[in-house]
Amino acid sequence: MGTRESNEQAGGTGRRALLGAAVLGASGAVLGPVGTARAADARRSGGRGLKGLPVPTVIGHRGASGYRPEHTLGAYQLALDMGADIVEAGDLVPTRDGHVVCRHEPEIGGTTDVADHPEFAGRRTTKTLDGVPVTGWFTEDFTLAELKRLRAVERIPANRPHNTLYDGRWEIPTFEEVLRWQDEQTRKRGKQVWIYPEAKHPTYFRRLGLGLEERVAKLLREHGKDRRNSPVVLQSFEPTSIRRFGRLVDNPLVVLLSGAGSRPWDFVESGDPRTVADLITPEGLKEIASYAQGIGPTLDLVIPRDSGGRLTEPTTLVRDAHRAGLILHPYTLRNENPFLPADFRRGTDPDAYGDVFGAYRAYFATGIDGIFTDQPDTGLLAREDFVNK
Repeated sequence: MGTRESNEQAGGTGRRALLGAAVLGASGAVLGPVGTARAADARRSGGRGLKGLPVPTVIGHRGASGYRPEHTLGAYQLALDMGADIVEAGDLVPTRDGHVVCRHEPEIGGTTDVADHPEFAGRRTTKTLDGVPVTGWFTEDFTLAELKRLRAVERIPANRPHNTLYDGRWEIPTFEEVLRWQDEQTRKRGKQVWIYPEAKHPTYFRRLGLGLEERVAKLLREHGKDRRNSPVVLQSFEPTSIRRFGRLVDNPLVVLLSGAGSRPWDFVESGDPRTVADLITPEGLKEIASYAQGIGPTLDLVIPRDSGGRLTEPTTLVRDAHRAGLILHPYTLRNENPFLPADFRRGTDPDAYGDVFGAYRAYFATGIDGIFTDQPDTGLLAREDFVNK
């Protein structure tokens, strides 16, 4: 998630102040026959679905991406070990030969070592992605076999220098590999593991003949995870993509919402004049509730920031969404100073942590149902503190 997020490339270095480095949850032993059967039942039914999740739900954003390069099995695994309720595995983009892989964006120059592969130098190009010129290497220009020759690297090393220790350790996972990993982890841990994949730039890929929704739906059906209570929540910034998913599978669906003045790219392409501000009115939320179960707004739609970056008063979005019957899983809370509201920063080092627990308390107090975070351990500690206060 998060092509619309701000402050992604904040610069600088410095000594990182680590919070909550201890793992909150162990992966558990391999189950015996009874545990295996229960885990299989959980995989089939998803239990109570979204209603069975803790509130507020802690969602590992691209895994535990504050500690490992994002969208790797290592980041996903650590998020589970820390106790995340759901893992955002992953942001889904297609390959040239029609496979679905997990990358933050189709452009992979910042998240892989592709630039170090001379055999792929000629693939570097400039494309227009949702109206914005982007230069780099794109997944749709590679076969899966070619992408498997690459290795993941830290996307924002200036903010997360420690993560560069893990550069080159993991390959790019396919979505099918993630679905198998989910089953394996469910068996080992004796409880259902949830994932929260996002369809990235679906209109862009559909124009290339690489429609994402059909490919993702096919994989979900093949793995028996296409039902209303299946432990796979599908999300997209494009409402028409969510509507298309709703015609293909019965999974819980979430519409992502960027800044109030922005327009979903499918709206731009179709000439729909509405902005996110229109979608978050009571009428707009009622319409979303007719085809989705939730929304994923940027945190600024829940509590705006003033010109100095400080939090102001909460909006009515939480109340209005709940009245429409929608859950809210806003994005993304990160521990590092540049990503926190100004009133919760400590010093100026971009890789040092601010008062992240104060920030969590402010957002949890609005009544949100969950939150995306790059550091699930601090999210879980904050939840424990908040719900038990």
